[in-house]
Amino acid sequence: MKPIVKHAVVNSLLATLYIALVSLFLSYAPSVFGPAQKDTVLVPIVMLSLLVFSVAIMGVLIFGRSAMWYLDGRKDEALSLLAHTLAIFFFIIIVALLALFILSSR
Repeated sequence: MKPIVKHAVVNSLLATLYIALVSLFLSYAPSVFGPAQKDTVLVPIVMLSLLVFSVAIMGVLIFGRSAMWYLDGRKDEALSLLAHTLAIFFFIIIVALLALFILSSR
């Protein structure tokens, strides 16, 4: 496997793992922390903080190495890595959608 494809696979799998972990947290948070109280400002603060953190993590996983390579003058490799990462991540999304469709049709 080419090093660029290997980096793309790792980046895509890490992004998918991060999304799965955040989804699990959001699914189980009400049972762990109890129902949200409507008169507190903490819930929107925590949700916006999680959003900002998630955007930063996904930015690093999807664009980080490509941006560094691009700035180092390795423009062709950077664009190839970005294209491979996005293609593999899109493939993972399609597989997840198919699994969701198959499970919901039962």
